[in-house]
Amino acid sequence: MVKSMYLTPEEEAMYDGEEGSVVKKSMEILVALGDIYGAKRMVNISSAQISGVSYKTIGDAGLEYLEEFAATGVKVKVPSTLNPAGIDLDQWQEMAFPEDFAQKQQRIIDAYQQMGISTTCTCTPYLVGNVPTVGSHIAWSESSAVCYANSVLGARTNREGGPGALAAAICGKTAEYGYHLDEDRRANYLIELETSLNGSDYGALGYFVGKIVGSGVPYFRLQSIPTVNDLKSLGAALASSGAVALFHVEKTTPEYKDAFNDLDKNDIETITVDRQTINKNKDILSTTANKPDLICLGCPHASLEEIKSITELLNGHKLNIPLWVCTSISVKAAADRMGYTRIIENAGGKVVCDTCMVVAPIEDLGFQVIGVDSAKAANYIPSMCGLDVVYGDLEKLIKRK
Repeated sequence: MVKSMYLTPEEEAMYDGEEGSVVKKSMEILVALGDIYGAKRMVNISSAQISGVSYKTIGDAGLEYLEEFAATGVKVKVPSTLNPAGIDLDQWQEMAFPEDFAQKQQRIIDAYQQMGISTTCTCTPYLVGNVPTVGSHIAWSESSAVCYANSVLGARTNREGGPGALAAAICGKTAEYGYHLDEDRRANYLIELETSLNGSDYGALGYFVGKIVGSGVPYFRLQSIPTVNDLKSLGAALASSGAVALFHVEKTTPEYKDAFNDLDKNDIETITVDRQTINKNKDILSTTANKPDLICLGCPHASLEEIKSITELLNGHKLNIPLWVCTSISVKAAADRMGYTRIIENAGGKVVCDTCMVVAPIEDLGFQVIGVDSAKAANYIPSMCGLDVVYGDLEKLIKRK
């Protein structure tokens, strides 16, 4: 294999197989990616977030690939976390997930665990301890987490594929190109808001802008002050309808002051967004006028603050239809202690861990229409699950007695 990147003696040793066949294969993947994108060197990473976890998405071929790696005894070199799996690892039987699916899913988790990867199974690793510092290089592969890490935390990562992120975790390195470089973190779109935003407006905005800018870097000039949960929703929508990995929000995100450095103003395209545009895209995100037979919240996985908001709506009430609140096992533990889980369960809902409505085989459980407050989920469920969606604010989705 011919390479053009500069490698340090340590990297050369990995590339030449001195640390074993899996490290060699992983370094070959990283070098190949670096050569494709014109990287000059590798950089050390501080953490990894690895996708390719749900059996629904990787199948038997992915399972075999991971078990072959794990069987060699290879270990990751940096703290690494996992994307959501296809089941709640503790409650899968209670939730009627197919047994054969669950068994293969557990084998995938076991393989990752053998490699020293934390089996957190969440798309919000920044809520469970994987929190990179501003300017640090990481290798993350979940699109909404990538967007959050780059934009809100100010870390540096490309939109890695699952194998690339695993290779980076095994080597502790990634190729320096794309969003690892200052020049590729500049904005090339200015998004001017003519209306204030609230709740599901942020997802609708991200869905609309993502379709226009593709893999561009938008800079938002908002009329309202977003919370971190609003930024999470905005980034997830941008990353799903487009391929956005970085956005800036004026007076909010850490790099907004440098977003237009060294850029010609003629290279900046301005997009104006009014209330009519927001409402139109909220309507587009719903694929049916039928009533949902399941409400799924937590895409990306719900924070403790979001779970608290749900309990404030449910406390003392009973639900007319099933409710899943998807989150990580770590956030659920906090929700348990705060009494939030009990309130949700007393209302007839369930706090679901490790998985979500997109990567779980939800289409096999008898549901037809899923109600969501996530533009990412609304965008993916029809294609990945074959089900209809209703998109809207939490207050309108939850039907109470």
